[in-house]
Amino acid sequence: MNKSSTTYPIPYPELNAVLREFVESVQTILGDTFIAAWLQGSFAVGDFDQHSDVDFIIAVEDELSEDQVHALQVMHARIFSLDCAWAQCLEGSYFPKDVLRGYSQREVKLWYLDNGHRSLILDGHCNTVVVRSMLLEHGIVLAGPDPTSLIDPIPVSVLRQEVLETMHAWGNQILADPEQINNRFYQGFAVLHYCRALHTLYAGFVASKRLGAEWAKAALDPAWAGLIDRAWDTRPNPSLSVRQPADPQDLKSTLEFIRYTMKVRSQYAG
Repeated sequence: MNKSSTTYPIPYPELNAVLREFVESVQTILGDTFIAAWLQGSFAVGDFDQHSDVDFIIAVEDELSEDQVHALQVMHARIFSLDCAWAQCLEGSYFPKDVLRGYSQREVKLWYLDNGHRSLILDGHCNTVVVRSMLLEHGIVLAGPDPTSLIDPIPVSVLRQEVLETMHAWGNQILADPEQINNRFYQGFAVLHYCRALHTLYAGFVASKRLGAEWAKAALDPAWAGLIDRAWDTRPNPSLSVRQPADPQDLKSTLEFIRYTMKVRSQYAG
């Protein structure tokens, strides 16, 4: 288990300062409603770099009130405006504890901050088995109790089933409308997402995109290796790459890769 109860344990001083300002502001706004703040994602699994998102989860007692949401919106806009690139990389959701506990309420939308944005929206982005699994295995405690005290254990079969369903649903959406990934960021993101999804099916746990990409290069047809390497190169400066058209050949190859992974996904599912 790769857990830490050390406050702000990231080896980037500027990011630690942003996290401290963020968590202390959230605690002030929410008061007794606040339960915990955690990191998940690449920083939690220890496979991060200067281009990584900063994926957070805030656990709260109950649904946020209108006044609390308004105060959080003001706070997130202020954090976003800090003179530090990490302040624009926060991404995460506010989880009522009853929704967080199990995985049966995945239809519930949460107040969510997307990477590169300054405002919360209602979205189910983080309300997944994958996020809960990563918190249970690797969650870094910034404040409050360990995630294992607030999240029930998750069977591997449930994790694999969600990954299979997500691969199918998003893959069909992309194949029906390739324009949604026709920029450098999302084209590369799609390739890395499907690499990690296959690895999760194979291994039975959620690892980083880097590990998923390296595994896919070794385990899949070598013909995909170049596409996977180029996908990794799209990660720097997402606010710019999301406005740049995808390379036409790489976009075409990405659609072929998605078809391929959807075809073979069941053979990796344990």
